[in-house]
Amino acid sequence: MPANRTEALPAPDDVAAAPEASAPAPTPSGGFKAWLPLIVTFLVMPALAYAMTSWILLPRLQKGLGITPVAAESSSGSTSDTDVKTTTVPLNKLLVNVAGTMGSRYLLVSLSVVGTGADFTKKMQDNDAALRDMACGDLATKTIADLGRPDARNGIRSELLTGFNNILGNNCVKEIYLTEFAIQ
Repeated sequence: MPANRTEALPAPDDVAAAPEASAPAPTPSGGFKAWLPLIVTFLVMPALAYAMTSWILLPRLQKGLGITPVAAESSSGSTSDTDVKTTTVPLNKLLVNVAGTMGSRYLLVSLSVVGTGADFTKKMQDNDAALRDMACGDLATKTIADLGRPDARNGIRSELLTGFNNILGNNCVKEIYLTEFAIQ
């Protein structure tokens, strides 16, 4: 059986005062702390982008294309830009059928290969058959659409540069110029 008890209820003034006393004081919104993440983002992101590009992306692209970084060449010791002797060796009249034309169209290309090293010309002569085979094999995979693109010559140059450096070694081929480029 419930006992008859009377509980003391707080006075109405005490109830209204109690929530105000227990609630924390509101903090002002905004200020420097609110802007801090945005400021840090604007300062850190450009530095992070520069670091990623300089130390990760560019070295990987240069390695993939077989390009020696300029800083590594100039810091290699006693050689300077004037001491490095470049040699140009022509590779004339590479004739291949254009892919997808069933032999009705062909591509005629002549190259000038620029390289460094005392024995660059000898390396080119000793590996002439392998270089021509690699170049013809690479060029024979190109279709009319591939050859008609505006960046087709740059793509062909970079593919041939990588292939020639794989055959000759030591990244001795520095540049390839397409001196003749005709589609018939």
